[in-house]
Amino acid sequence: MQPIAIITGIFLGSSAAIASGLAVVLFIYWLLLDEYPRLEAEMPMLLQSSGIFLVMTGICAAAFISEVKQRPWRLWAQLAMWASLLGVGYYYWP
Repeated sequence: MQPIAIITGIFLGSSAAIASGLAVVLFIYWLLLDEYPRLEAEMPMLLQSSGIFLVMTGICAAAFISEVKQRPWRLWAQLAMWASLLGVGYYYWP
């Protein structure tokens, strides 16, 4: 396995872990919404973050599969992955 495939796999695992963690928190908030109405204010941002990392997980999965199987479109998938990584970093950092 090439080093870029390993790095892509690390990004895939990390984004999948974040997306699943946010999905679990979203589910718990949904269960507790009747008892704690103040959680309703957090739901839009939580939904947005879950969606962002779900999309990033899909892009990373496509990049990983294309790299492992040596598909001709792997360069475009890698560029999309790096662009999404920079986009998420820009969205959350400043």
